[in-house]
Amino acid sequence: MKEEKDEQLWQQAKARADFKKHLATYIVTNGMLWLIWLFTGGVNAYPWPIWPTAGWGIGIIAHYFDVYRFGNTAEKEYEKLKKHNV
Repeated sequence: MKEEKDEQLWQQAKARADFKKHLATYIVTNGMLWLIWLFTGGVNAYPWPIWPTAGWGIGIIAHYFDVYRFGNTAEKEYEKLKKHNV
């Protein structure tokens, strides 16, 4: 017998898996950018990979907070209102 998935938990699981993929892509891509920098002038050159690393890092942080901290804020507010209006 196949078990029914809880839709809310399924959505949360998908969001967390998407975040992990995003983080892995960030680490690999930025690692490659830093290696390119290192092997094409390195410590004597301007550290240009800092800009994509920092910019994309802000997006990673926002994605983390959306998934792990504030992802279900609207649902919590709905439950509060539902309790108070009963």
